[in-house]
Amino acid sequence: MQVWRWDGFFDYLFNRYLLEGALITVALTVGALFCGLILGIGIALLRLSGNRLLAGIAAVYCWLFRGTPLLVQLLVIYTGLPLFGLRFSVWEAALIGLSLNEAAYLSEIVRAGIMAVPKGQREAAMALGLHRSQAFRLVTWPQALRIVIPPLGNSVNGLLKTTSVASVISVDELLRRTQILIQERFLVLELFAVAALYYLLLTSLWDFAQRRMERRFGRGFGTEAADRR
Repeated sequence: MQVWRWDGFFDYLFNRYLLEGALITVALTVGALFCGLILGIGIALLRLSGNRLLAGIAAVYCWLFRGTPLLVQLLVIYTGLPLFGLRFSVWEAALIGLSLNEAAYLSEIVRAGIMAVPKGQREAAMALGLHRSQAFRLVTWPQALRIVIPPLGNSVNGLLKTTSVASVISVDELLRRTQILIQERFLVLELFAVAALYYLLLTSLWDFAQRRMERRFGRGFGTEAADRR
């Protein structure tokens, strides 16, 4: 019995069907990151608002979505919510689920970055006549951004791979297309190896972009450490 077929591996290494699946994976990652980051910033600001009710609601949100598996969340959104009259396509369910889940993690990253900026920076800005929102936008956030970028980049790397979970609800991304080809061609190891190489290429490209961003903005502890990387 032949375990590995090199011809099968190379036949699908540059297969258009899988390449399109990789592009779909990238699109899903970008969409979930954009929505998750906006929601995550809002949640972080609620937790830092000083309002106990709003901070409590934001804390419960993070506790719920960080404490339950993404797979369960996707299944609840796609198969559970229709019981209450809320129906979503597989794409909508995947984007909503990934965005809500990612927002819980990104909010903690953003909150930590904001809290790492010395309080005196904001107080000095307000003493110079800036409003609270201006002090945050012009003083606190630019400094927090330098701290947030490295862990944010790591989250993007993880999200890129986490999109594969969406294959469970039949989202036509890279892993789902790989599974379909396996059922048709019976090239299990070969096709999974091709999919793994695609994921490795995508994460490597993002790692390169992340390093460029860190050098551009610094790492929050000075730019020298970023330049040595």
